Amino acid sequence: MPAKPVYVIVGASLAGAKAAQTLRDEGFDGSVVLVGSEDLRPYERPPLSKGYLLGKDAADSVYVHEAGWYAEHDVDLRLGVTVTSIDRASRQVALADGGPVGYDKLLITTGASPRRLKVAGADLAGVRYLRSLPDADLLRAALAAGSRVVIAGAGWIGLETAAAAREYGCDVTVVEPEPGALHRSVGPELGEIFAGLHRSHGVVFRFGEQVAGLRGSGGRVAAVITSAGEELPADVVIIGIGAAPNDALAAAAGLDVDNGILVDEALRSSDPDILAAGDVANSFNPLLGRRIRVEHWGNALAGGPAAARSMLGQEVSYDPVPYFFSDQYDLGMEAAGLPEPGSYDQVVYRGDPETLEFIAFWLSDGAVVAGMNVNVWDVNDDIQALIRSGTSVDIGRLEDPDVPLPEL
Repeated sequence: MPAKPVYVIVGASLAGAKAAQTLRDEGFDGSVVLVGSEDLRPYERPPLSKGYLLGKDAADSVYVHEAGWYAEHDVDLRLGVTVTSIDRASRQVALADGGPVGYDKLLITTGASPRRLKVAGADLAGVRYLRSLPDADLLRAALAAGSRVVIAGAGWIGLETAAAAREYGCDVTVVEPEPGALHRSVGPELGEIFAGLHRSHGVVFRFGEQVAGLRGSGGRVAAVITSAGEELPADVVIIGIGAAPNDALAAAAGLDVDNGILVDEALRSSDPDILAAGDVANSFNPLLGRRIRVEHWGNALAGGPAAARSMLGQEVSYDPVPYFFSDQYDLGMEAAGLPEPGSYDQVVYRGDPETLEFIAFWLSDGAVVAGMNVNVWDVNDDIQALIRSGTSVDIGRLEDPDVPLPEL
């Protein structure tokens, strides 16, 4: 009897865990080995800057599966183990604690890591990043009422941690080299709305500046020096200046890499027996007609199962409308599409942005390319359908709240 195939997943992430689940759900009866460098079983990261950071979500709520799920489904979960190399010729991965482990198919879901601040004083105590559950624990412990918090970066992590810090009673200043908040993510129009929300809660922004250095006292951070020469007192400094894909393992194995592992619409790399999903994958999206690397929860949630089906030989065309969400103070929102500056020529609103209860649509040549529902619910599927249609819309009807979105 021929040996059953072995499918190895490198990265015990949301994408990796969902891939393992999908393999079993689809009836795969071979070996599934899920290897993760963290000591914790796979968990979801959005709560780390939202409910968990605020102490509203319990630690158990962030895990993808119950502790016993992996054994019950015959998934060989190896935690605290780093894959050091991939030998494509022998179809094996080497593990830091031994090995090697052979594979028939290999999925890489190693995610991304925070970009490090490279200035003098960046190694001082009190400088925090937010990517892992332990990071969130350390940051939550540091956000004491009255603390002076300086945040480098006005992206999603920067703004969500700013909201959390204000809820803890901290003084918050955000330093951002771009001209506004979320500039590269949603453009200046919506960025200004979010900046206004934070200003109304006491956050101070310093746009057009960046962190040039950190000054310490007794080994702890005491102040941030900006590129404008200003000195900002700081008890805690949070770094949120983006993330870089963890693609070094793939690059060393000779796979095609460029801002992530290059994969096709079926999430296959330049080696057809090696796939990638989640933050680390730079995939061709047939809907958009170009490659994108998306670092949001929705991509990991959907990408892992899509990769698993592709591993099983099923026909896969992974073409999601990019989706993400955020919670800040009393604002909750969902967004679909990628409204980056240059991708649109008009922003249209349904509802009044000043009330923080509205839908924003980004248009290009009359067609909706992205949408965001702010404190308006049960419409994101309709927004995604509108984006997917690619058709021009009547602006007056788009703005009219009495016209159901499906009619557009």
